Parts: sequence; C-alpha cells; structure tokens
Amino acid sequence: MGSLTGKVALVTGGGRGIGAGIAERLATDGADVAITYNTAAERAAAVVGKIEETGRRGLAIAAPASDVDAVARAVRRTVDEFGRLDVLVNNAGIFTYAPIDELSLEQFDETVAVHVRAVFVAVRTAVEHLPEGGRIINIGSNLAERVPGPGLSLYSLSKSALTGFTKGLARDLGPRGITANVVHPGSTDTEMNPADGADADAERALTALGRYSTPADIAATVSHLAGESGRNITGTSITVDAGANA
Repeated sequence: MGSLTGKVALVTGGGRGIGAGIAERLATDGADVAITYNTAAERAAAVVGKIEETGRRGLAIAAPASDVDAVARAVRRTVDEFGRLDVLVNNAGIFTYAPIDELSLEQFDETVAVHVRAVFVAVRTAVEHLPEGGRIINIGSNLAERVPGPGLSLYSLSKSALTGFTKGLARDLGPRGITANVVHPGSTDTEMNPADGADADAERALTALGRYSTPADIAATVSHLAGESGRNITGTSITVDAGANA
C-alpha cells in the first residue's frame, strides 16, 4: 500500500522531464495520475504506459498551458475520468533566456501566461474539487531565489510570482485542510537542460554538491509534500538544487 493509495493526481506538463518523473513517482506511491501535454502525444502516451505498469490508472490530456480553457478542461476531465482530485502539481513551463533590452512584450505575455496565469486557472478550477487533505504543489525554480547571471530576468520574474501566490493560497485554503507549496528545482538533467550539455559544467560549478539533480530527486520532494508526511507543511518553498543557492 503506497502513501497515496486511493488518491488522484494531475500533473501539468507531465509528458517529459521533471513532470514525467513526478507523474511516475506519484503512481508508484499509489495514485492514479493524469498528465497534460502540449504536442508530444507519443511521449505522453509512454508516460501513461509507465503509470499503468505500476497498476495505477493513467490519462494523458492535450492541454497547452498557454490555453487557459484547455487547462481548466483538463482539471475537470481528470475529475470526470477518475471521480476525484486530491493532488494538483503545476509543472508545465517554458524557458525564456535573453537580456531585458532584447525581450519582447510577446515573450513576456507568453511566459507569464504559462507560468502564472495557467497556474492560477488550474488552481481556481481545482479548488472546486479538492477535498480536505488536498495538495497543491507548484513547480518553480531556484532562479526565483537567486539569479547568478544575465538573461534570466523574465524567467525569474515569472517563477518568483509563484511564491507569493502560493503563500496566499495557503492562507485561503488552510481552513479547508488543503496545503499549498512550491518546489524550486535547480539544474536538473532533462532534455531542456541535459547534464552533458554545453553549459552543464558551469552550472555544476555553482552547486555545493557538484552535480545536477535528476527528475527523481524533484519527484521525491513532491511525493513527500503530496503524502501524509506533508500534511503540516504549507505556504513554503523547498529548493532542490544541490546547494546552488547555498
């Protein structure tokens, strides 16, 4: 019996990378898991296959984070398919890297739409269904807390917004027994930022432990917050970055 047996989770952006790692871990811990994806249907199907290998139910939903109607529908479809929703993980993201004088308003709008507006919509829709003991876990970035170089202003702005939003959610939803937290990953070995990439050695040099995280490292912290052991943790941020921000 896993710590999440009988629970239902939705992981946005769960078709690859950190999101896929989170989805697979929550299923291993006993939850039925729905994921959203943008365009990579085959990858999302592969993640669902891994979820189902654990004996849990899986569901992939096409829902670009930039489309707020699709995000809201994904939450409702999860409830319709699985009968409930206990854990919402807002993971979908993009990475915009450029100095401020090269950033366009269109890039600003897209980044905020994906990292802030979509999270707001998902949460607002989910709270209609989350029971006492429900969990909201927003995936931020250690770049929300410390910016070690140029070109990160927009990305850091959008991720740091999650901290204030999550603290407010903790106060709004605490009386209902629902927790809300942020997990801030650092450099994590994914397709977007591979541990053997061109900038990987420089990123490793910023860490105290001298290594990248893996999606499983991030997923372990999410699992802790989602389970009974996380019941008294709310309104806070947990950074998983091998000590880059130490």
